[in-house]
Amino acid sequence: MKVLIVDDEPNILLSLEYLMKKEGYRVFIARDGAEAFDIIRQELPDLLLLDVMMPRVDGYEVCQFVKQSPEYQHCKVIFLSAKSKEADIQKGLDLGADLYLPKPFSTRELVAKAHELMQN
Repeated sequence: MKVLIVDDEPNILLSLEYLMKKEGYRVFIARDGAEAFDIIRQELPDLLLLDVMMPRVDGYEVCQFVKQSPEYQHCKVIFLSAKSKEADIQKGLDLGADLYLPKPFSTRELVAKAHELMQN
């Protein structure tokens, strides 16, 4: 299973990369949405861990791209974001995200939810 982690915060990228590799996933990282587009096209990830607020292309745009493209629709999307207002969460879910976890989030919950999504 391939996981793409998209976040502009280096510490979050490193910790999530370590966590997901430990769980046995093949991990790719992108520092913004534009970089994510390239990796999505090349690697066809099974799961995206996606921040909302990033330079150039935000997480909402990446999610919308994935969920509207037939070749990528299989990809599960989990938003991990400091934007935790109800409207922000609803926007993410309306764009097709499978889950929206506000930061700070429990890594145990994230791993459990990722495994659950990958089973479906």
